[in-house]
Amino acid sequence: MNRFAETTLAWLRAFGIDPPKTVAAFRALPAVVRDYRRFRRALGQEQSTSWPVHFALPCLQERQAVSGTARGHYFHQDLWVARRIYARNPERHIDVGSSIFSLVARLAVFRQVEVLDIRPQPARIPNVTFRQHDLMGPIGEYEACCDSLSCLHVLEHAGLGRYGDPIDPHGYRLAFQALARMVKPNGILYLSTPVGNPQRVEFNGHRVFALQTILDIAKDAFELSAFAWVDDAGDLHDQDPVGSISIPDNVEYGCGIFEFGRRPGKRNCTQLA
Repeated sequence: MNRFAETTLAWLRAFGIDPPKTVAAFRALPAVVRDYRRFRRALGQEQSTSWPVHFALPCLQERQAVSGTARGHYFHQDLWVARRIYARNPERHIDVGSSIFSLVARLAVFRQVEVLDIRPQPARIPNVTFRQHDLMGPIGEYEACCDSLSCLHVLEHAGLGRYGDPIDPHGYRLAFQALARMVKPNGILYLSTPVGNPQRVEFNGHRVFALQTILDIAKDAFELSAFAWVDDAGDLHDQDPVGSISIPDNVEYGCGIFEFGRRPGKRNCTQLA
């Protein structure tokens, strides 16, 4: 799909219109109607009085679907990070803005998690303590507060206003500086962002970073200790971070998954010019 088609589809989906799903639904409809008629005939008149049948919940795309999604950014990043946190068993783990449904739910199975997010979260979840907090705001009590911190698929949104945050072209740098200040010396930061070529802003959804951009903003405060990436097809690739890391030039919208170790001392990431 070319860039114009992708942009058009994104705009339609923003208004709740999804042409590929609509086409697939119409193709599946005749088979579903046939199944409904067969079911009514098989049920018979007598049983239908005790089991009223309402054709009220059409599932038009399940017949050809696979048994769940086992690829893509969120599937791989959440498993990759959760396994490493489980193995390390940190004293205090904080998550900033990652998916409650995926990463936080996985972590809450085996440990306490403190979650910070600019968005409210009214649900009460066992093993999860929630606090509403803007990563671009004052750091306050979170200065050097934890030995383990995760922030997955968040940095790319900072400063674009998508979640009510203030507009700032340098928002991703400010957000990263806040993350760096939260991690104790020798602590661990788990970070993921979209990576690909060319580096760009797809307003107001997200940024796609060049891999080197992330490494540059982290280099003063962190040392890269592990790295993996997800390609455009949704498959995971682990890389040894010793030496240099890279992704192919033809990756347009991949996901970089970084494990950074906080350097000892008080050095923070590079300040804005």
